[in-house]
Amino acid sequence: MKKFSAASLATLPEDRRAAFFEELSKLTENAVVALPYLWDVWANPLHQMIPDGNWTTWVILGGRGAGKTRAGSEWVRSRVEGAGPLDPGVCRRIALVGETLDQVRAVMVEGDSGILASSPPDRRPKFVASKNRLEWPNGAEAMLISAVNYEALRGPQFDGAWSDELAKWRNVRDAWDMLQFTLRLGSDPRQIVTTTPRDVSVLREILEMPGTVVSHAATEANEMNLAPGFVGRLRAQYGGTWMGRQELDGELMRAREGALWTREMIETARAPAPERLDRVVVAVDPPVTSGKKADTCGIVVAGVDLTPDQPQAWVLADLSVQGVSPASWARYAAAAYEEFGADRLVAEVNQGGDMVENVIRQIAPEIAYRGVHATRGKVVRAEPVASLYEQGRVHHVDTFEALEDQMCNFTGTGKSPDRLDALVWALTDLVLNADAALKPRVRTL
Repeated sequence: MKKFSAASLATLPEDRRAAFFEELSKLTENAVVALPYLWDVWANPLHQMIPDGNWTTWVILGGRGAGKTRAGSEWVRSRVEGAGPLDPGVCRRIALVGETLDQVRAVMVEGDSGILASSPPDRRPKFVASKNRLEWPNGAEAMLISAVNYEALRGPQFDGAWSDELAKWRNVRDAWDMLQFTLRLGSDPRQIVTTTPRDVSVLREILEMPGTVVSHAATEANEMNLAPGFVGRLRAQYGGTWMGRQELDGELMRAREGALWTREMIETARAPAPERLDRVVVAVDPPVTSGKKADTCGIVVAGVDLTPDQPQAWVLADLSVQGVSPASWARYAAAAYEEFGADRLVAEVNQGGDMVENVIRQIAPEIAYRGVHATRGKVVRAEPVASLYEQGRVHHVDTFEALEDQMCNFTGTGKSPDRLDALVWALTDLVLNADAALKPRVRTL
């Protein structure tokens, strides 16, 4: 049968589409049953067809919903399956690596485009949850691995690997490096990386390595398999923006020139929180407006360890909310205060004045509260906080995508960075004020 990608089939002229379905009517019953699993028929040649050549790493950069996961699943199938259900394939041991085990299972294994859904019944592997393993009828196996627990990559060895959403892994450097040491089986170990791009140094290095081939597609490449209106709605909201180019067009966007933070600064700042923190604060940057179209209310939780000579801070959560009433964001802030055992809630009051405290007091009368006034420009306030990152004194316990995007795009112009403002207030209260208190007082005559 002549090859048609799903995307091109949807756009064919009516006569050619009719000819395609005419061919279908001539197929045997078995051929019709097998047709959905013949990836060569349906793959989008733009980014889902396996590249020719002697490459070692295939990177698929794509927008949200572009079909990256299905391409990864089908690549795994192409490596482990033989001509018959019990015949051996090229690979016998595959590593499936995602940010967490839950995500590997939910997306790469059991998802709508995952390996189980993509495999025909006579070749479908069995998922052994107790062992975090897929087992194929022909004896091939795939091991589910979390990038968070990258030490699990010490010991196993593989002849193939699929890394999904690598650009958002928490321990991306350690996990990627450890994975490379495991690819030592067989005569031709290869790997695939499927990810929406982010400006992470490891991803940039992979793209520049000899032996890497790259495919690229925007979200529209898979539009016929997405909810009606999904692409149009997001294009209307984010088209032409930095986020739209990254999340929809699948472009690798470097940190904005002049921004105070870089992706590399943030990636190197990731670390788990210590068992004990001396202080925890919830910082709030209230929106000026309210209602469904209101700006985001920045709510950031951070803590500090004051025992080192230079206090060390941890960003614990970004709980910012958008489009809610003042009473609602106050409830979110008060809940964060209780959940994290905070000893102070800090809120900017330039716009709301006493109203901010009144709203919070109505929700949580006993809360320890401090209102702060911005007397200097945003850049001037943010620069000392950015310096703390450069000094290695601030750590992120998780990936806070929206907050980190604001950090890497903040140059002091444009829309007010609500999440970033809350972060600046939190770290100012915890670290910069502590630094000031620790400085020796000089008496002048």
